[in-house]
Amino acid sequence: MAAMPAAPASDTPASFDPSRAIRLAHETFDIEAAAVLGLKQRTGEAFSRAVQAMLDVRGRVVVMGMGKSGHIGRKIAATLASTGTAAMFVHPAEASHGDLGMIKPVDLVLAISNGGESDELTAILPLLKRLGAPLVAITGRAQSTLARHADIVLDSGVEKEACPLNLAPTASTTAQLALGDALAVALLDARGFRQEDFARSHPGGALGRKLLTLLSDVMRSGDQVPRVGPDAGFSELMREMSKKGLGASAIVDAEGRVLGIFTDGDLRRLIEKGADLRALRAREVMHPNPRTIRMDTLAVEAAELMEQYRITSVLVVDAQDRLCGAVNSNDLMRAKVI
Repeated sequence: MAAMPAAPASDTPASFDPSRAIRLAHETFDIEAAAVLGLKQRTGEAFSRAVQAMLDVRGRVVVMGMGKSGHIGRKIAATLASTGTAAMFVHPAEASHGDLGMIKPVDLVLAISNGGESDELTAILPLLKRLGAPLVAITGRAQSTLARHADIVLDSGVEKEACPLNLAPTASTTAQLALGDALAVALLDARGFRQEDFARSHPGGALGRKLLTLLSDVMRSGDQVPRVGPDAGFSELMREMSKKGLGASAIVDAEGRVLGIFTDGDLRRLIEKGADLRALRAREVMHPNPRTIRMDTLAVEAAELMEQYRITSVLVVDAQDRLCGAVNSNDLMRAKVI
C-alpha cells in the first residue's frame, strides 16, 4: 500500500512559545497605536472638507472597499447609519455587475483601499466620476489611482503592518477604521445627534429600551391597579392588595385622585405594634401624599425614583393627578429597563 504524502510544511504547526506570543501581542498593540496616533499629524483641512461634503450630500454615503478594506468599509457604513448619516456598503466587484445602479449622482462615495490600486475598485472609478457623485478616498498612497480620481483624499498610510511579515493588513486596517470612526463622530456632532436619536436607531438595545420605553408601555392599568376609597375597612384593603399582587394599594378619592398609599412594609410595622387591624380604615393607615409619577415619562425615570427613595413601587398619574396605573421593580425588570 502506497504511503500517504507528507503534509506541506506550512500545515505543520511549529512549537508554541507562550512568551513569544505575549511579546508579539505587545508589539502589535504598539505598532497599531502608533499607526492611529500618526493620523493626527495628517488630519487637517482635507478631513474637514470630507465632513462638510458628507453633511451636504442629499443622498447617501456609499462606502466601497475590497478584501480587508471592504470589511472595514462595512463597519464604517454601519457606524455612519447608526449615528445619523444615511449610509450603505456596495461591493466594488458587484458594482461592475449591476450594483453600480444603486449609486446616484446625489450620493457620495467613500472608497477605501490601502494601496489604492485594487482592480475591482479602480475599474469603476471612471464610471463613478462620470456619474458625478463626489468621491472621498481613504488610502495609504497619495499617488495611487484611487487618490488621483478622488475629490478629497484622507491619508491612512502607516509605516509598517503589525504582521511580522509586513504583509497581512493589520495596522493599515486599524488606521482606516479609526478614520471612519473620526468621520462618524465629527458628523454626529455637527448634526446635533443626541442620545434619543441614537436610541431610535437601536430600539432593541439596552439604551434604546431606556430612552424609548414610556411608563405607559410597561405600567399596570385598569383593574390591575389596586385601589380603595379612604373609608374602606382594613379587610377590604388587604383583599385588594392580595388580589392585585403589587405589594401595595392606592387610596383614592371619588374622582380617582391619589390620597395615599399602603404597602406590605406598612402592614408589617402595624403587626409589630400590635394594632387592632380590624378596627382600622384605609385613611388611618395610609401614607398621605405619596410619590407619584406621570404616565408620559420614561420608564427609566420610575426606576431612578425607586432607587432614590428606596421604594419598590410607584403610582402613576395623569395630567390631572388621577390614578391611571402603577409599576414596581419587577415590572421594570421584565421590560428590561433595569
